[in-house]
Amino acid sequence: MTDRIVVVGAALYDDGRLLAARRSAPEELAGRWELPGGKVEPGERGEDALVRELREELGVEAEPLARVPGEFDLGRGYVMRVWRARLLAGEPKPLEDHDELRWLGPDELWSVDWLPGDIPAIHALTASWRLPDGRPPGFPGGPLARRAPSTPRRTPSDGPSAPL
Repeated sequence: MTDRIVVVGAALYDDGRLLAARRSAPEELAGRWELPGGKVEPGERGEDALVRELREELGVEAEPLARVPGEFDLGRGYVMRVWRARLLAGEPKPLEDHDELRWLGPDELWSVDWLPGDIPAIHALTASWRLPDGRPPGFPGGPLARRAPSTPRRTPSDGPSAPL
């Protein structure tokens, strides 16, 4: 039996929206969308890998909150474990292996072409997208609300190619 390679994925929420990242590399994944994250290094805890990967790939500081139940098969011996996470500081930028980022609200979640391995994780996330009182997870005052002062966001009205 071969060892599995564990990858961490971030369900990074801010202002009630989930961050999606479009792959630019490797070539076979380019143009498809995923939850940001990456490989867990030997001896590294998943939560620590998540914080490191978000710093390296997006230039942000984030806090893992809770692991989404299950492991998601990515094929070729890779499995993904997903954590809900809160953005603490910084504005995400596609620094490594991505060429675009989008903040997706509940009604936009399926507007991107997700990588096949991420689809079961997105389904698991949507099962609990709203809080019992109907607020989205990152709603101000909710348990996933951003702690750092909010920075201005680009919106679709900024133009069709403006990253959200």
